[in-house]
Amino acid sequence: MTGVLVLAATPIGRVADAPPRLAEELAGADVVAAEDTRRLKRLTSDLGVTVGGRVVSYFEGNESARTPVLLEALLNGDRVLLVTDAGMPSVSDPGYRLVAAAVEHDVHVTAVPGPSAVLTALAVSGLPVDRFCFEGFLPRKAGERARRLAGLAAEERTMVFFEAPHRTGTALAAMAEAFGGDRPAAVCRELTKTHEEVRRGPLADLVAWAAEGVRGEVTVVVQGASPVAEVGTDPASLRAAVAEREAAGTSRKEAIVEVARLAGVPKREVYDLVHRGEG
Repeated sequence: MTGVLVLAATPIGRVADAPPRLAEELAGADVVAAEDTRRLKRLTSDLGVTVGGRVVSYFEGNESARTPVLLEALLNGDRVLLVTDAGMPSVSDPGYRLVAAAVEHDVHVTAVPGPSAVLTALAVSGLPVDRFCFEGFLPRKAGERARRLAGLAAEERTMVFFEAPHRTGTALAAMAEAFGGDRPAAVCRELTKTHEEVRRGPLADLVAWAAEGVRGEVTVVVQGASPVAEVGTDPASLRAAVAEREAAGTSRKEAIVEVARLAGVPKREVYDLVHRGEG
């Protein structure tokens, strides 16, 4: 008989938030695959539990090579427990490759549910939670990041992002450029930890706040775009759409970008029409 792959959530902050079953699984697993074995040692010490099986590292750098080894253990009947540094494995953390391999070989996969930075940030953000999407980390390169965000400008669901503290200000500025500075958002820092902080407000305000520097683990939640009617592509409709948005308080630059996107025409074309109409 094949074994069982257990994906176990670990605390994103306070160790007291650990799922009750976590200690039981750590003690009973044949193999514990950990993103960071040193953090695992601290966690087990805090929980007062001794790992019963062998411990192996399983992180981004060795995930491809280590997956076949863990799959072999599963096929030999072992109970393999996968834990990451914080939160649920596979969610922007190692795990997907092993889960996919286990499913392909008909190995049973289960989970110890628990803390998740995605859901925690979404819940405390104060933004709509009925429909949301998780976008993980944005690309580091400016051009790739801008293209990714441009593709999300019309997304109507609330969006959740992970970000490194030293890139948070840059990411927020890129979001303000793509979504508009008035788009509501929340920056959730050090969730469930001693210095937890949730900053809510328009993206433009959050950009100014982040200019002083951001520390700790960061999750950003951004409200989705408001449903809007399509814009006609004839000159009169394009001019009227820009004027309507300006009257509502949107800057001309942002209005031109939004109208061009909705109409599916180049920004330069809308820009020329608007300024030609003033001549």
